[in-house]
Amino acid sequence: MKSIKPGRGPSMLGGIVGIFMVGAGIVWTVSASEAGGAFALFGVFWTACAASVAIYNLKNATKKNRYSAFDITEGEEEPDSLNEHFGGGAEKLAETENSGAFCPYCGTPVEEDFLYCHSCGKKLP
Repeated sequence: MKSIKPGRGPSMLGGIVGIFMVGAGIVWTVSASEAGGAFALFGVFWTACAASVAIYNLKNATKKNRYSAFDITEGEEEPDSLNEHFGGGAEKLAETENSGAFCPYCGTPVEEDFLYCHSCGKKLP
């Protein structure tokens, strides 16, 4: 049985990298403030951009209805542990029993008699 569930990886990784970039921006801004105005302004701009990216990604990774790529998993695989941590439960968007109702490559719903996915164009099994 294949299941399709929303993924979290890109958002969580983007949030963690964003936090490190905020730290780098703060260090840059403090050290550049001794050198002159233009370098310090770049550091402030960098830090503000990195903070907004980090907040967006961490918020997306921790909310129940998040925008992300789909994870297509086998039924024997473990559930998404972050669902339990953030209170989402172990819900799946869709479960199929080898009916071919979803493209195994991109997760788009397809009819059983389709030979190719109308979204990604790959040949269906």
